[in-house]
Order: sequence, then C-alpha cells, then structure tokens
Amino acid sequence: MVTSFVILILGFTALVWSADRFVYGAAALAKNVGVSTLIIGLTVVAMGSSAPEMMVSVSAALANKTDTAVGNVIGSNITNILLVLGVTALFRPLNVSSGTLKREIPLVLIISFVTWYIFSDNYFSLTEGIALLIGFVVFISGLIIVSLRSKNKNDPLVVEACDDVPNNVSTKKALFWLVIGIVLLPVSSYFLIGSAVDIAKYFGLSDLVIGLTIIAIGTSLPELAASIAGVLKNEDDLALGNIIGSNIFNILAVLPLAGIINPSMIDPSVASRDILIMIGATIALIVMSLNFRGSQRINRVEGGLLLVAFLSYQGYIFSQVG
Repeated sequence: MVTSFVILILGFTALVWSADRFVYGAAALAKNVGVSTLIIGLTVVAMGSSAPEMMVSVSAALANKTDTAVGNVIGSNITNILLVLGVTALFRPLNVSSGTLKREIPLVLIISFVTWYIFSDNYFSLTEGIALLIGFVVFISGLIIVSLRSKNKNDPLVVEACDDVPNNVSTKKALFWLVIGIVLLPVSSYFLIGSAVDIAKYFGLSDLVIGLTIIAIGTSLPELAASIAGVLKNEDDLALGNIIGSNIFNILAVLPLAGIINPSMIDPSVASRDILIMIGATIALIVMSLNFRGSQRINRVEGGLLLVAFLSYQGYIFSQVG
C-alpha cells in the first residue's frame, strides 16, 4: 500500500509537469506556424489546466472505469469552487470585473444542469458524449468570435491568456517539449489510475468515490497554484478565470471522452448527489461573484464558508463508504 501511495504521488507530479510542458510546446509551435496569439491563448493555453483531468479520464475510461472518469470531472469542478476558490479567497478577497467572467459564470450553471439531465438516467451514452463535445466546439468558437469583435481589447482575462503564450521559442525546442508531454502524459496517468485503483480496493472505496476525492483533488492542484499566484499578483480575474474556465472545459471537453470511449451505466449517486452538489457550489459562486448589492467581490468569510462546505462534502462521502 505504501508503494501505491508513492506511485500515486509520483504519478500526479509527472502528470501536472508533463501537462505544463505539453501546453508550452503546443502553444509555442502554434505561435511559430502563424496561429494568432488570441486563438492560442483561448484554446491551447486555456485548456492547459484541464489537461491532467483529460488524461486521467481517458486512462480510466480505457480501463473500463467510467465511474472514475466521471467522478474525476464532477469532483474536480466541486473542488475548484469549494476548495480552490475558498483557499484563494482566504489569501485575499477577490474582485470580479472581467466582462468575460460575467458571461461565463452563468454558462457554468447552465451546462451543470445539462450534465445533471444527461446523467439522470444513470447512463452515459456515446451520443451524449458527442453532444457535449459539439457544445465545446460551439463554446470555443463563440468565445473567439466575441473576443475578436469586442471593443474592449483590455479585458483582463483575455489579456492574461494571451500573455501566457510563449514567445521567441524555437520550433525545435517547442517540438521537444511537445513530444515530452505527449509521451509522459499517458504514462503518468496510467500509473496514477493503477495506483488509485489499488488504494480504492484496499480501503473499500468505489470507482466513483476514488474519482471524486483523491484523483479530483490531485488534478485540481494546477488550478490551486495558478489561482493563488494570480491573487498574489493582484490579478483577481485570472484567479477566478482559471476556475471558471477549467470547470467549463472539464464538462464540455473532458467529460465527453468517458462517454465516447466507454459508454456505460453510471453510479446513481452521480445524479442524485454529486452533480447536485456541483450545481449548488456553482450557484454559491454566482451569488458571491455577481453580488447584487454591487460589491462584486468574494470576501474571506465567503471563502471560509466554501472551504467548510468542501470539508463537509468530503466527510459525508467517506461516511457513506462501506
């Protein structure tokens, strides 16, 4: 069991690092072949924080562990709001000013309800996976079009995404890191899933629970690091944007992979418990960030409440084991 935990930690470390290298190489290569900085920033760079969830979901689905893949996505979204946003707000209250965020926050709620409807019959089909993926293409296309047509060229979220696109990187170096990422991502996710399954069996955890807890927290570490770094640099919209963007990408780009690769029955708890928690957390985020009293900020008290809610949710899940 000690070996499994060591492999799990090493797997998470390699997964996060290789995802970062993959995005760096892909973005630099796209820049070198003439793709616009805006498009790279809103696609390749924006998807970077969801790359760990994507590889874990693919590996889990291929291993016939669709519940783990689904739990990873739903659990990551819950973790992003309750844990990542909660801890970030405790560091410093977050002001919400980006027009992009104000458009995307309500969208998170809409697609969360769509997700609940999809899983309400406790089955994830190929058709539903493809439908979500089409929704992702529509979302990305719309985001790019709106950003190109917008008169406000200084939206902090868009500017920051573009600033993260690497410059002056040779094509040879970009290809090197791209290949490193392509090789290490599936390898690290394979060992991560294998060790997580061993741990789940040892403690009597279901495939769903291991995805909702250990794996979800681990794959949300990039969002936690990026969000804390954002508020420490007074880039509040970047911190919140990482969470919002990741949640949208998780549902529309990562979740469909499980249904497409391995359509199957899903644990009923997903629709009756976990997605409802995700919806509740999203509503709390909307109320806090789009404060109708006009302050439009998430303060430390609200951050503390989110963190308490996360700990309560995790405690409740483990209390149901066995």
